[in-house]
Amino acid sequence: MNFQSKLPNVGTTIFTTMSQLALQHQAINLGQGFPDFSPDPKLISLVHEAMLQGHNQYPAMPGVPALREQISLKVNKLYDHSYNPETEVTITSGATEALMCSILALVRSGDEVIVIEPVYDLYIPAIELAGGTPVVVPMLAPDAQHGNYRVDWQRVRDAINAKTRMLVLNFPHNPTGIILTENDLDILEAIVADSGVFILSDEVYEHIVFGNALHCSMAKRSALIERSIIVSSFGKTYHATGWKLGYCLATATVMHEIRKVHQFTVFTVYSPMQYAMAQFLQDPAPYTELSRFYESKRDYLANGLKNSRFKPLLSQGTFFLLADYSGISTEPEAVFIRQLTVEHGVTAIPMSAFYQNPDAAESNHQLIRLCFAKENATLDAALDRLKEL
Repeated sequence: MNFQSKLPNVGTTIFTTMSQLALQHQAINLGQGFPDFSPDPKLISLVHEAMLQGHNQYPAMPGVPALREQISLKVNKLYDHSYNPETEVTITSGATEALMCSILALVRSGDEVIVIEPVYDLYIPAIELAGGTPVVVPMLAPDAQHGNYRVDWQRVRDAINAKTRMLVLNFPHNPTGIILTENDLDILEAIVADSGVFILSDEVYEHIVFGNALHCSMAKRSALIERSIIVSSFGKTYHATGWKLGYCLATATVMHEIRKVHQFTVFTVYSPMQYAMAQFLQDPAPYTELSRFYESKRDYLANGLKNSRFKPLLSQGTFFLLADYSGISTEPEAVFIRQLTVEHGVTAIPMSAFYQNPDAAESNHQLIRLCFAKENATLDAALDRLKEL
């Protein structure tokens, strides 16, 4: 059969490829971003109770009302803005569905959408499926003067024109681990005021921010709220990535359009998980203490790498850490991580995989991404192998 692919440039993702290679060579997988520990037993018990109580059929299309109410209360407590749970909060099948539905609902054929590179792999295919054109704006890479990536906001401004419909943000940022500041929110307010673009803000790591910093959500600024769709994830917060439970927040007018797509994508999601989460969310401790939990794991991995020839970069948030291998090899990142997996038994993700042209020289900075959402025993085993290089 002859047909033209709607996504001709999309193949098997680097995450799938490296996870398969890890299994094949029995490598320790610090590549794909998932914990190797279980959710809180209380949360699992609440899911079981919800099933026994009969919450096994379709819940309301936008999500269980009690869960939407708890999300609204949490956001108001953290960011001092109250989203209407009836019209401005929708439960989705993970952050992935929330992002996809938001882009399909708002991006029209011929629209341009700005993404910031390194970029999470979902955004560009979703924009293309919506008929839009992705416009890639690269971050400034680490150099001798700067130990981490930085957003070049002037280049973002310069990329905006009459066709620009949306700016996609992801902070805390996967894969670089950088976060936004209040100054960044000031800049974004000015950009929105000047251009009227929508902001799609992927905030799935909102509760994993280090050094006593506070997450700078779009929900903190009224001028940004009016033009923003905020996406978050219970999976990242509660160590339950396989449950694929997320949500999005937007004004009623925008959410009305997103729900149209949501309704015909999945209609609704996982009834017992929603009822359980509505109860579990009433206790703020699991998410307010999460940063401290992951900061200790970040430090554990970073300190261990200092006893190797890898150079860890400071992670300000997420459960990822970048490591510079320039003291070990001059190979391109894709070659190096394959050798790391096959010959040394540790799997990572190359930073170049988050670039539109991964083989280009400007996409290769001799950096790999490591996930530290692992038991210390797993990190110890990986460190023992990495120290041998």
